[in-house]
Amino acid sequence: MARIVIAGTSETSRTQLSRLLASSGHSIFRLCASEGELRRTLTECEDGIVLLSGIQPDELATDFGNSFQFLLIGRPEALNACESPQVFKLAYPCAGNAVLGAVEMLAQFHSMRMPHRQGRDKALVEDAKRLLMKQYEIGEPEAHRRMQQYAMRHGIKMTEYAAQLLQGGSNDV
Repeated sequence: MARIVIAGTSETSRTQLSRLLASSGHSIFRLCASEGELRRTLTECEDGIVLLSGIQPDELATDFGNSFQFLLIGRPEALNACESPQVFKLAYPCAGNAVLGAVEMLAQFHSMRMPHRQGRDKALVEDAKRLLMKQYEIGEPEAHRRMQQYAMRHGIKMTEYAAQLLQGGSNDV
C-alpha cells in the first residue's frame, strides 16, 4: 500500500484529513506543517501519495512527480494557482467520501506506476540493503535511500547497483 503524507499549513486541516483517512483504514506515514518539512519527508519516504492543503505543489510535483501522486485540496483560487498537470485537485469544502475516493484513485494510479521487483531482482536488492545496513550500521529505509540515490546519480537500476555491491564492485554509496 502506498505511503500517505499529509501536508498543510493548518493544524486543523492536517488533523481532520488524518482522522478521516485513519477511520477508513489508511495508514499515515507523516504529517508535515511546512514545505521544507514535506521535502525532507518525501526524500525519506521515496514514493507514495501526498495530500496538500495550503501548500502550493507546482515545484514539488516537478521535483517528486515521478514517485508521488499529489492531491491538492483547497479553495478555487488555490486550485487555479496550481499549474502542474501532475497534481489532482479537489475543491474545498468537500465531503469526506470525495477525499476518500480521490485517495483510492491515487493509490491505484500509484500502484500501476511504481515498478514492483519480484524474484531474483527483489532478493538482490534486499541482500544489498542488508549488506549496507551491517556495513554502515544504518536502518533499512536509510540503506534503501542510499541505494536509490546512487542508482539515480549514476543512471542505473537499483538491481544493477545491488549486484555491484554484492560482487564487491562498488563501495560508494
